[in-house]
Amino acid sequence: MSQHITVVDYNPLWAKKYEEEALLIQDILADNCVAIYHIGSTSVEGLAAKPIIDIMAAVRNLEKVDDAAEAFSKIGYEYLGEFGIAGRRYLRKGGDERTHQIHIFQADDWNNIGRHLAFRDYMRTHKKKNETNMQKSKKSSCTKIPL
Repeated sequence: MSQHITVVDYNPLWAKKYEEEALLIQDILADNCVAIYHIGSTSVEGLAAKPIIDIMAAVRNLEKVDDAAEAFSKIGYEYLGEFGIAGRRYLRKGGDERTHQIHIFQADDWNNIGRHLAFRDYMRTHKKKNETNMQKSKKSSCTKIPL
C-alpha cells in the first residue's frame, strides 16, 4: 500500500507532538544524545505541511544507535538504517500513514546536520516571502506525484 500524502494547514499541536517524541528519543539515546531538533515543514510556524513530524538527532557515536533499534521498535518506529544516505540512521513511525520521521547523524557530521538546520532556519526567517510559493508547490506536487 502506498503512502497517502496530504498537505494541511499549520497545526500548533505539531510543536507539542515534537516535544513529546523528543523526550522518548532522549530516553532511548541517553548519554549518546548531543541534541534533538524539530526540522522540516512542521517546524515552521504558520506553514502548511505534510503532517509528519520530522526530527533530527545528533549523537556522539552513530554505531551505538544501531544497538537501540529494538528500543525504537518498542515505541512504534521502523528502523531502516542508512536508507540511502551514508552516515545517517533513518526511522519512521506510522507505516503507510506516517506520523514521524527521525534522521540521526553523528554530531561531527556538520554537512548533514547543517543542511537540515539551514533549511529550517531559512524557512522560519523568510516564511512570509516563501509561504505562497511553498503552499502552491506542495499542493501541486501532492496531486501530481504518486508514491
